[in-house]
Amino acid sequence: MKDLHIISRYFPDVTEEQKSKFSKLFALYSEWNDKINVISRKDVENLYINHVLHSLGIAKVQPFKPGADVLDVGTGGGFPGIPLAILFPETNFHLVDSIGKKIKVVQAVADALELKNVRGEQIRAEQIKTQYDFIVSRAVTRLKEFYGWVHNKVKKNSIHELDNGILYLKGGDLDEELNELKKPYALYNLSDYFNEEFFETKKVVYVPL
Repeated sequence: MKDLHIISRYFPDVTEEQKSKFSKLFALYSEWNDKINVISRKDVENLYINHVLHSLGIAKVQPFKPGADVLDVGTGGGFPGIPLAILFPETNFHLVDSIGKKIKVVQAVADALELKNVRGEQIRAEQIKTQYDFIVSRAVTRLKEFYGWVHNKVKKNSIHELDNGILYLKGGDLDEELNELKKPYALYNLSDYFNEEFFETKKVVYVPL
């Protein structure tokens, strides 16, 4: 399987069951992508680096504890939520998107992998009433706008090393966007964790809430 080995290289503690689930992602997303375009068609071949490992960059910044609740906003076809749910089987993941057909893919992939810790829902972030330990996302909008959607959806009590908040996957020059945010933040360069060229400009932005 193209680049599948890269997961266990960077996450050597993954179990055989987790490896099996990761190995099924390529066939599942290839099949679904032919019906509903959730990944750029030319990018499916790069699934394990550009999508799966990119999603798992959040785990390098903050591993999730059993029983924690994580919201993935604008999940698309399930990134970063599905790879994180495989890696943290005892953490609860709520994957939301405003587009129903994308949630259909999320639910189908979760069902095929028997991920009991994943719930997909077609809903806008602003409509969610529940609170979470962390809110994750992959570049769905500018950070200031994203903050406005989710800033009141975080639990008060933190159980992780980082205080509860946003873990946001972004690439490129973020200076203007972070100045616009006007909130405390920390930047983590994914090139510090992963050697592939794809990650040279990729970051996790952490915003405590």
